[in-house]
Amino acid sequence: MPSRTRVHRLLSPVPSSGVADAVGRRLADAIHLGLLEPGQQLPSESALAGQLGVSTVTLREALASLRQQGLVETRRGRHGGSFVCGPAAASISRLRSRLNESSVIELRDFGDEWSAVAGTAARLAAARSSVDQVARLRQLAGRLSSADTIGERGRLHSRFFIEVALASQSERLTRGEVRLQAEYGDLLWTPGEPAFDPASAASMLEQIAGAVADEDSRLARDLAERHVQAATRWLIEAHLGLADGS
Repeated sequence: MPSRTRVHRLLSPVPSSGVADAVGRRLADAIHLGLLEPGQQLPSESALAGQLGVSTVTLREALASLRQQGLVETRRGRHGGSFVCGPAAASISRLRSRLNESSVIELRDFGDEWSAVAGTAARLAAARSSVDQVARLRQLAGRLSSADTIGERGRLHSRFFIEVALASQSERLTRGEVRLQAEYGDLLWTPGEPAFDPASAASMLEQIAGAVADEDSRLARDLAERHVQAATRWLIEAHLGLADGS
């Protein structure tokens, strides 16, 4: 389960406009990406509101929206509070629709930004990561190869790159990686021919984790960028395949 300190780094203050919606999206993204895990208790309303830089009234409005979506539940009583219910299973039709509606230019732009963020984060992680962080990266890579659902594959893959960003000790890179994964990360697991292979992806993630462990900054960056480039090519090819079949 993510520690309170790590969650604090992921849930930074939100913009002042559309505050309740922004808070809801921030928390929903964290749940969908597996950063807030099923059964995990959220901080108290006052603590979470302070962490996000909003009023408790605004936070309650956001939590009400999350309850309607089935993402959190609120329990009353001595051991009460708000608890994560977990994301719903990934909808194949929704993934295909989102990928089909994305343009080649949008997917290429996403790949360019992801390459810059992931590559830089991997380079810095090789110089700054702790033993525990390297172990977490290796664990996530190992779990990906045996994941048997689309949702689990998406969460493990996204969490790996978010963990790399956390290991870089850069809050800006971490926020950027969370945003990118929330927007496009699950699209990689849209069923298609050929599929984005979890075994091959896990092998590359294991290599990135190894380079980080060996403190090889250049190799870590190159491997991360190479993986992102391959993922971007797959997204574009899958998008074009869906467009041709429509």
